[in-house]
Amino acid sequence: MTILLLGKNGQLGWELQRALAPLGELIALDRHGAVEEGMRPGEGARLCGDLTDLDGLAATVDRLAPGVIVNAAAYTAVDKAEAEPALAYTINAAAVDVLARAAARNDALLVHYSTDYVFDGSGEQPWQEDSPTAPLSVYGRTKLEGEEAIRASGCRRLIFRTSWVHAARGGNFARTMLRLAAERERLTVIADQIGAPTGAELIADVSAHAIRAVLRNPVLTGTYHLAAGGETSWHGYAGFVIEQARRLGVALKVEEIAPIASADYPVAAARPLNSRLDTRHLRAAFGLHLPDWRQGVERMLREILG
Repeated sequence: MTILLLGKNGQLGWELQRALAPLGELIALDRHGAVEEGMRPGEGARLCGDLTDLDGLAATVDRLAPGVIVNAAAYTAVDKAEAEPALAYTINAAAVDVLARAAARNDALLVHYSTDYVFDGSGEQPWQEDSPTAPLSVYGRTKLEGEEAIRASGCRRLIFRTSWVHAARGGNFARTMLRLAAERERLTVIADQIGAPTGAELIADVSAHAIRAVLRNPVLTGTYHLAAGGETSWHGYAGFVIEQARRLGVALKVEEIAPIASADYPVAAARPLNSRLDTRHLRAAFGLHLPDWRQGVERMLREILG
């Protein structure tokens, strides 16, 4: 079986390269694409991994005819999307529609990643898969449009909504907090947005497990919420990062981490206050345990801090 992975060099894509490798022949692409295996430049068809090249994406899927397509690529610059709605739409919705229709043509399983931003963040109850969607931002709207395109295509699918993704690779909230904590005595961090920091490695491992299960039992296709156990605020997250860094022997200048409200930190795109995701459906369907968010963050910090 051939597995086509898009977005191979992102935080999630990097972990997916590891997790998917035992499942079949993995063809992993970034936006620069690749020359088809076994061909010299100029001989073989170029494989397209650029989500702004809609014709190229469709041609690549049709040429490879993979059994599974895993789309880990997305436009994720939440604030920048407010000024670039057309580009965000192309990558998060139009390209996903192309992939979904190509998956349907080739009878492939499409695995796609969505976000808690499809909800408006009201209330305090965890969002279920069938909770009403009402995104607050261009990013959230385009991600929801991508979901809807997949469902409309009729292709076999796994849509995973997740939240607050982190990894040792690349920039992330923890790295930012560590840098600022080394420079400043006082930090201010938002305390009224609640969610679960979720490791890219956890998402990748769950994805591989779910793909294997769905290929054996197609009734398991659908939309699932995938997030680490427990919950915290960005303020609580920051406090945990600083505490763990000090425990690992890192010298930091910060003395106070002050909580602030979202309203006191204006940004271009509104964020949901309630990013809690109810993962009972995922855990029951695939027989999984999702570890507490602290475990993943602590492991990430050990990798970052050596």
